[in-house]
Amino acid sequence: MKKNIYYWSPCLNKVGTVKATANSVNSLLRYSKDYNVRVIDVFGEWHEYKKEFKNKNIETINLTFNYYKYLPKTGYVSSRISYIIIILISFFPLINLLKKNKPDFLIIHLVTSLPLILFNIFNFKTKLILRISGLPKLDFLRKKLWKFSSKSIFKITSPTKETLNHLERSKIFNSDKLINLPDPIIDINEFRKKINDDRFKPEIELNFDYFLSVGRFSKQKNFIYLINEFEKFLLKSKNFKLLIIGGGEDESQLKKLVKNKGLEDDIFLLGRTENVFYYMKRAKAFVLSSLWEDPGFVLIESALSNLFVISSDCPNGPREILDYGKSGILYKSNSKNELAFSLEKYLSLDDLKKQKVKTKKNAMKYTQFRHFLKLDKFLK
Repeated sequence: MKKNIYYWSPCLNKVGTVKATANSVNSLLRYSKDYNVRVIDVFGEWHEYKKEFKNKNIETINLTFNYYKYLPKTGYVSSRISYIIIILISFFPLINLLKKNKPDFLIIHLVTSLPLILFNIFNFKTKLILRISGLPKLDFLRKKLWKFSSKSIFKITSPTKETLNHLERSKIFNSDKLINLPDPIIDINEFRKKINDDRFKPEIELNFDYFLSVGRFSKQKNFIYLINEFEKFLLKSKNFKLLIIGGGEDESQLKKLVKNKGLEDDIFLLGRTENVFYYMKRAKAFVLSSLWEDPGFVLIESALSNLFVISSDCPNGPREILDYGKSGILYKSNSKNELAFSLEKYLSLDDLKKQKVKTKKNAMKYTQFRHFLKLDKFLK
């Protein structure tokens, strides 16, 4: 008999967790016939993915009604208000769903406090799997909730070994429940198709050498720091441009910064793209300026694209993926002159050295198939 797996991932913003959730579901459906997998559409957050889900035979369950567009999504206070609204509206529907359908497993990604609380109150037949993404802030309330919920949780997964070690040191959970489960970032078939797609037309003509950075225009990605550091690098070398692909709440601020510095001919903010691999294939190196990542989706995509990587040593993924500096250049995160110096260091490396330190091998841990193999083991 097939096992029923439900995914709970009520996301306000379309961040990496959305991709991780969808790819995890897809990996179970693609590589096994042992599971019925469904995504709980809590408040309409998965509505725009229904066409994509249909093509991949992914089913959704409407928990309440579609009020996604009415919720505030940015700002610390506003997003917390949204989470409270989600919890209050979803409280009884989630109880009813779990009691009625009795799925074998519930894998929770975001707004995990609600299912954790419910599993402490009710004796559900379902096994609960908590996915921890990013280096968690172990504040008082989170520690108490996790400690209190520990007996109700079947497994706790972490995308990197560093985060796993951090959780082990905290002694909140029994170590036998902790599992390193790399995110299913790469779909090899899709990757090969896109990186070899020469029909894709870029936004600008790429007739120059450039460094590439990709990510949401937000505080986390630290693009203001990147722009300031690249300006310093230009004093040493005028032979490179900087391309930044993305979009988000800081877009107007970043454009204004580039304009005020007079760097419109050196730094290009391209917005979102349908094929980031096209740019990765042609870049000289990938630059990550983030304040935190776990593991860092674009970092892994660039490594798989055979790109040399220059990354901040932010917690928690980059250090591990770059083998602590053996497979790329790691610089002290958000530190003055560190990134500019690292770009200069890259120029000083000979071509053979640049080839040797690529980190494609580590990136292969984050394919959908590798993810499935590890997840399948404890779902049996």
